[in-house]
Amino acid sequence: MIAVLGAGSWGTALALLIARNRAPVRLWTRNAAAAAALAIERENRRYLPGHPFPANIAVEPELEAAAAGADEVLISVPSHAFRAVLGRVAGTVIRDGSGVMWATKGLDPESGRWLHEVAVDALGTAARAAVVSGPTFAGEVAKGLPAAVAVACADLDRARRLAGLLHGPRFRAYANDDVAGVSLGGAVKNVLAVAAGVADGLGLGANTRAAIVSRGLSEMLRLGRMVGARPQTLMGLAGLGDLVLTCTDDQSRNRRFGLALAAGDRPDEARERVGGVVEGATAAPVVLALAERLGIEMPITEQVAAVVRGDAAPAGAVDVLLARSPSTEYEPE
Repeated sequence: MIAVLGAGSWGTALALLIARNRAPVRLWTRNAAAAAALAIERENRRYLPGHPFPANIAVEPELEAAAAGADEVLISVPSHAFRAVLGRVAGTVIRDGSGVMWATKGLDPESGRWLHEVAVDALGTAARAAVVSGPTFAGEVAKGLPAAVAVACADLDRARRLAGLLHGPRFRAYANDDVAGVSLGGAVKNVLAVAAGVADGLGLGANTRAAIVSRGLSEMLRLGRMVGARPQTLMGLAGLGDLVLTCTDDQSRNRRFGLALAAGDRPDEARERVGGVVEGATAAPVVLALAERLGIEMPITEQVAAVVRGDAAPAGAVDVLLARSPSTEYEPE
């Protein structure tokens, strides 16, 4: 039995995917009224309408009850809620010998630490902790359109088992033991998608969007070197793949947030217009603070953080980037 904690669009899509692969699922959401609606309507009409729940999805309104006795616990909540949700179920997970994986993308905004570091603190071992990330929009996964993700765990055998749990006729899951790389790709690509949305909203053209993707990837690789991520991971599904997806398609909340900023919305207004969690807005200052601690430059991330804080207008942030001095494309090894 798999416990899916978080019934937003992505958590619901993952619950549908796992259930269609014939594993029983308990789906939890923090809102009691929402849980009652899910149980009665047998679909998530708020976040993922039109996709009825199979019989092997059970809605569980109590968090600890959802995790109790689960073979695997899959967390799909916003990054700001990850620590609290994991903390509430960690004792149950350790007692029952369950594993924990998460599909949350970002860093812990409270401490600035990676989610896998938070997970190891809570669980006491890296072998229990795994992350799922890649270029996936929930609606397309729910429809059964082809997609692929990376599943990363320090224990590669466990990563392979978890990949097998998700893998299906229309969904490919690849095992990986580079937890740092998969985590980093999922966090930074959201920040860069905000930048791409701003650029497109300002009408700067396809050339600019391509430059943001390629120079943003350079920022991702630069940070990755400092945290031990493999370049191959960041050039794969959880890095470049997810970066291209979120920078180029309006299904991305982060991209739509950037478009709203370019249209003149204040950051709080842009969040309201998007109507969901914008992980890139949360991650930008946290990623920037990490880069500054490590002594590396991430100029696109820096300007996104300035716009999110309200310290710079979108057009002004673009001007700052364009005014940078010429440099070599690649840093000396």
